[in-house]
Amino acid sequence: MDVLGRGLPVAIPTETVYGLAADATNPAAIARIYETKGRPRFNPLIAHVADLAMAERHARFDPLSRRLAEAFWPGPLTLVLPGRPDSPIHSLARAGLDTIGLRVPTGFAHRLIAAFDRPLAAPSANTSGRISPTTAAHVTADLGDRIELILDGGPAGVGLESTILKVVDGTVHLLRPGGLNISEIEALTGSPVIRPKGAGATIEAPGMLASHYAPEAGVRLNATEVRPGEALIRFGGRALPGEAKASIVLDLSPSGDLREAAANLFGFMQQADATGAGSIAFSSIPATGLGEAINDRLERAAAPRN
Repeated sequence: MDVLGRGLPVAIPTETVYGLAADATNPAAIARIYETKGRPRFNPLIAHVADLAMAERHARFDPLSRRLAEAFWPGPLTLVLPGRPDSPIHSLARAGLDTIGLRVPTGFAHRLIAAFDRPLAAPSANTSGRISPTTAAHVTADLGDRIELILDGGPAGVGLESTILKVVDGTVHLLRPGGLNISEIEALTGSPVIRPKGAGATIEAPGMLASHYAPEAGVRLNATEVRPGEALIRFGGRALPGEAKASIVLDLSPSGDLREAAANLFGFMQQADATGAGSIAFSSIPATGLGEAINDRLERAAAPRN
């Protein structure tokens, strides 16, 4: 609390990934998040709040967004909503947009925000564009010399960032797939969630940059064989030709469980990258359920880098 009160960012555990948290109402604190991460300032931050009541002090809820919040908060869901003019969440956290992304986390982060009694801006606690951290050790290895405090809450349970939704004219639009399964949202609303139509979308939420979540190594998707010296991350217990000559072989879920695969994704990417391999080969992963979010992260990790 003391570090946050001084306007400094703190790495905190959440159920999704570790976040780099700072007072969302303090422009100097928000600037330090961007500086620490090397994050482009046109890329908005999610404001984490303690509950729906706190969220309503900062944004206007339409009836459908309220239903979503009541059903899935606290949890891995972010809602992009019209900001209230009198909200003290600083425009720097919104990247100048009229909207604000809000989420209610579970566990320690939830208790911390309630005690701090102010929203916390908390993007993933890593250098911008790199692999998201799911343990305190990941944060230490990346940002340990740039921040004053890292709180260790053990491995993140979900392992993927939140699903980001925006309601437009009574229809739910997906801005980023994540730790909340889209099928659960559609079951609640009784209507399909509208997916993005492709590249070139306006950046109105985190995780929409084409290149993101990238390791140092190159990334090769839907691999059917392993090249000598490559790192292999496979799925479903299926061996690939050539894996005997891989630098490391990791299986996201030998049983084919997508929830387990999501929880392991970033940690396994960190392990594979640490081998020093020039590239990481990924076998194909079903695009159903949480597989949609996993494939989204992999496609961005494999995208051309600036």
